[in-house]
Amino acid sequence: MQSATAKVAIVTGAGSGIGRAVSLALLNAGWSVALAGRRAELLEETATLAGEAAHRALPHPTNVADAASVTALFDVTKARFGRLDLLFNNAGTGAPPVPLEELSLDHWKRVVDINLTGAFLCTQGAFRLMKDQEPRGGRIINNGSISAHVPRPRSVAYTATKHAITGLTRSASLDGRAYDIAVGQIDIGNAGTEMTRAMSKGVMQADGSIAAEPVMDVAAVADAVLYMAGLSLDANVQFMTVMATKMPFIGRG
Repeated sequence: MQSATAKVAIVTGAGSGIGRAVSLALLNAGWSVALAGRRAELLEETATLAGEAAHRALPHPTNVADAASVTALFDVTKARFGRLDLLFNNAGTGAPPVPLEELSLDHWKRVVDINLTGAFLCTQGAFRLMKDQEPRGGRIINNGSISAHVPRPRSVAYTATKHAITGLTRSASLDGRAYDIAVGQIDIGNAGTEMTRAMSKGVMQADGSIAAEPVMDVAAVADAVLYMAGLSLDANVQFMTVMATKMPFIGRG
């Protein structure tokens, strides 16, 4: 078990993309990190990429949509590190980009289960640990996405869940005050990951046209999360937007 003064984080979706970048940034900054995700081999790869900091990584295969799996994640984190200072609710998925009326109920439910229910279950787990530990409290950062503000065409399931994440952030922020739990949200636009690779080739715009979109280095997202995570608990970034400067978000058309 680590000493109570060591900073400990759980990152969901830690096997790739934003989750991997944030996990590595935390590890390199001296944090101990429980790496949660569905594929064990990708979590092990993230730990290996941490180099000399790998001994502070705890890969733990987790299905955030399953309550028992989430409980096991928080139990193993407490057993290994003794406490929890940060939860980064990052795990997420999308549905096929089909017309709204053609989206299957199974696809809808899968996105809701992972993006929204998963974040809720992990938030519950974090509250339970953070309320009872000494010193009390901690921080939760939710990955909201630009879609928490405006939709892309044919993204009803993803957009609906990301709007719901904003409600989760606000409500958990209020409920966490009494226990020194700070809850904030980072909304990310066009970070350069596998998920956004298609953007350089062209994605559908609001007017139905196809256009390539700029992306930013995912390291910018990791830096932003690291800043939020490093604040003392008497300060909180309630909402932060980090986006590719030239992406078509601000403006008309």
